[in-house]
Amino acid sequence: MRAAPALLFGLALATLSAQTTTEGPTAPAFEYLGTLRAETGARTVVENGPQGTRTIVQITGGRFDGPRLKATLQGPSGDWITNRADGSYKLDVRVTMRTDDGALVLVTYNGVGETTPAGARLRAAPLFETGDPRYAWLTRLQAVAVGERVGTAVKYDVYALK
Repeated sequence: MRAAPALLFGLALATLSAQTTTEGPTAPAFEYLGTLRAETGARTVVENGPQGTRTIVQITGGRFDGPRLKATLQGPSGDWITNRADGSYKLDVRVTMRTDDGALVLVTYNGVGETTPAGARLRAAPLFETGDPRYAWLTRLQAVAVGERVGTAVKYDVYALK
């Protein structure tokens, strides 16, 4: 009698193992949140610090336009860039937005940039903060952003990780 439960358990494990090894993980889904466009202004460079050269870039304005979120970028906003030894740079961005209906939203993100012939290729992971109940849904998201900088203009397409 003891052999039957052990045999059934062994068959169940073998079946489960076969299912998980052949299917692999499922790729995450994304929901488009909108496009962030920003204009950059003054730059302050702090050279050769212990963490590398830092560039602080002022964000002077811009817009976020999406299906559920429309907002204007306002000050204070900026990017605290760390230039890295491999030629890439680490982004550390804080953006203040005012939605078209008056809510304030703080967007913070870290990411990686690479210089390209046209400007820069940018990848980031935005988080949203607000106390406005109309936009509380934003505070529960992890977003990803794919973008570029050309001249002083920065553009990101922003997606919520589902």
